[in-house]
Amino acid sequence: MEKVMTNVLSKVNSPQDVKKLSIPEMRDLSSEIRKLMIDKVNVIGGHMGPNLGIVETTIALHYVFNSPQDKFVFDVSHQCYPHKFLTGRKEGFTNPDNYLKFTGYFNPEESEHDTFKIGHTSTSVSLACGLAKARDLKGENHNVIAIIGDGSLSGGEAFEGLDNGADLNSNLIVIVNDNEMSIAVNQGGLYKNLALLRQTNGQAECNYFKALGFDYIYVEDGNDVETLINTFEKVKDINHPIVVHIHTLKGKGLAPAEERKEDFHWMLPETLDENYNAREVIRFKGENYFSLTNDFMIKKKSEGEPILFICPATPGATGIVQRVRDELGDNYRDVGIAEEHAIAFASAAAKAGAKPVISILSSFIQRTYDQLSQDLALNNSPAVILVNWCGLSNADATHLGCFDIPMISNIPNLVYLAPTNKQEYLKMLEYGVNQKEHPVLIRVPFVNFIDSKQEDTTDYSILNKFKIVEKGEKVAVVALGDFFELGEKVCEKIKSEFEFTPTLINPKFITGLDSELLENLKQNHKLVITLENGILDGGFGEKISRFYGNSDMKVLNFGGKKIFTDRVPIDVIYRQNHLTPELILEDIKSVF
Repeated sequence: MEKVMTNVLSKVNSPQDVKKLSIPEMRDLSSEIRKLMIDKVNVIGGHMGPNLGIVETTIALHYVFNSPQDKFVFDVSHQCYPHKFLTGRKEGFTNPDNYLKFTGYFNPEESEHDTFKIGHTSTSVSLACGLAKARDLKGENHNVIAIIGDGSLSGGEAFEGLDNGADLNSNLIVIVNDNEMSIAVNQGGLYKNLALLRQTNGQAECNYFKALGFDYIYVEDGNDVETLINTFEKVKDINHPIVVHIHTLKGKGLAPAEERKEDFHWMLPETLDENYNAREVIRFKGENYFSLTNDFMIKKKSEGEPILFICPATPGATGIVQRVRDELGDNYRDVGIAEEHAIAFASAAAKAGAKPVISILSSFIQRTYDQLSQDLALNNSPAVILVNWCGLSNADATHLGCFDIPMISNIPNLVYLAPTNKQEYLKMLEYGVNQKEHPVLIRVPFVNFIDSKQEDTTDYSILNKFKIVEKGEKVAVVALGDFFELGEKVCEKIKSEFEFTPTLINPKFITGLDSELLENLKQNHKLVITLENGILDGGFGEKISRFYGNSDMKVLNFGGKKIFTDRVPIDVIYRQNHLTPELILEDIKSVF
């Protein structure tokens, strides 16, 4: 970490203050911002590498342009920290008591300088096109600037935005921040052209952006604030679409982040020691569902199976470490930030006889609805999709993983499974890879890891058969997936409060109901409780409520409300939704 001696930041409380700084002061300001970002992220965690690389760009943008009159649309929010320093939110970095005051993403509710709430990638150019078109229709006169990383260019929406934006015929400035990385290493043919442009200082005749119709400027030293200012002044108020391609260093100013760019894209708390050296931090300790998956895939390859492990640009988030990628070799494929392509790619590979397994986050599978429906389900391709990081959480509003059940469980032909422990997960994974009848999705538990030590003997080819774990009377608790442990606790509460034993059910299947079992419950039960770690609207519990709609059976559904939560503590979410054994028991008492 470079030494910081000055205090220019004390003079900067708004973008107007940036305009008063000299070039040497701006360079000092860059160092101050980096130091404070590193200190904060090392305490609470957050995106490190991309923010370190965009500091000078952000200062130059605010020096040249006039936010909020000129509109900045940053892609994905992985580079929002420097912007927050300069737009009245530096206290979120200078004062440890305020470290959690502001979200780690762009948010217009925090500042007029944030144009959109943004957390998913490849959206900036499309959003900027809409702003520019509205400006033109209203006869207004200001700049619209999209800032997009090279990694985000692999997403289909980025191409759609560029394709449309090139034809806009008015002011649209697209800054391509090329740090030669996505979250992990960039994947795809596009990056050969970016490399060619870097090698030729932007002079290569083969130019992706010019081919689309953009004017084009290349800046080799994208971390030199004076060069950036001179470039941005040239394109300010331009009357046609232009791409400014800047070459930056991801992780600049922090040696471990410069050397290990993927590891330091996002950083856990206390990753650095007092000298800013990297400690050894293991993100996923011990045996876990990610390690089980890795071992399973490597074993299948060693057995000669045509296994194909697919990840759309987030291998680190799902534990696919470099060792596993290397061992799998051609049997592993990172398709870049292209979730839609991943689904279609896997569907076709399955149809052709391969055994594809996609590992994806719940928040990002939202981007694939049409591919799940058309390319996969309609064709009944036997691909396997592992849906990770599911459920209610304290995440920010852009990265919630609680919407997957309503989305997936209402598409025909899909089989969505919910394991409660290690043994069930492995049995479901084996079933999904070997069967040829259906697309199979597995909702990988996120709350905790449970090793039951008992073999799972379920035949998952017999669809929609629930398992009665404990047979009882009067109250049946249907506890789905990683809420099964909550179901066990609820049953214990019922036993201690009432003089009967409730029935505990592990449904295992999300996409269908065990009609025979549910019908039999009518004989000696008055109440059915459903527990699911996701939103209730359109979810699993509502299907059971509908089943009993014309009967005397009462049903209580427990899950989350259909709202966007934003960094709400998980214990607060559980209390608000009565997702504790004590509150569930109170609701049971009210029924009886």
